[in-house]
Amino acid sequence: MPRLLLIEDDLTIRTPLARALRDRGHAVAAASTAMDGLRDALDNRPDLVVLDLGLPDLDGRELLRMLRAVSAVPVIVATARDDETEIVRVLDAGADDYVVKPFTAAQLDARVRAVLRRGAGTGADDPTLVVGGLRVDPRARQVTLDGVAVELTPREFDLLHHLAARPGEVVTKRELLTEVWQIPYGGADKTVDVHLSWLRRKLGENAQQPRYLHTVRGVGVRLEPPGGAA
Repeated sequence: MPRLLLIEDDLTIRTPLARALRDRGHAVAAASTAMDGLRDALDNRPDLVVLDLGLPDLDGRELLRMLRAVSAVPVIVATARDDETEIVRVLDAGADDYVVKPFTAAQLDARVRAVLRRGAGTGADDPTLVVGGLRVDPRARQVTLDGVAVELTPREFDLLHHLAARPGEVVTKRELLTEVWQIPYGGADKTVDVHLSWLRRKLGENAQQPRYLHTVRGVGVRLEPPGGAA
């Protein structure tokens, strides 16, 4: 039974939503403030967090950053904020999905199951991917480069894992936004550029002197080992 943590300050939303999710087969804990939610997430290690942004003690985006600093738990942001720029910021901050109020419990349940399936898809049966001196282990969600650990955020790991699964192929920004960020292609393609820049820095390279990550202008990016033999 998946263990969910619902962080929502509005009692009229929190109580019926928690009940509806329990009726759909989830174990649900609930918190009404950011700090209570953070403590619960650290103490009880839920399988997924449903996070409202408008919390009384701390903005939900700040709580998301705090969670991402210490945990890779999947997070679905559930909020009334529907501005596209805000959605992109939250996804860039590490959210796995975003649902806008009002929504039904059935809609949220479908998103919960989809996010949990994606997490299971990079689990125990997935082999370690090796591209040159780069090793991407989806089971442990760990990356090493020439035997040295590379510390990545959850989103950076997902981006690198997606590219490493297709070494030598050009992967478009449209595909990355759809498959890694689960958002439609549009004005948000800059988020791919930003994350690629961060990823290059952690791999010890840059766009002018690439070793593994090669930009194909106007198309996308290709991951291949130095020398080009994938």
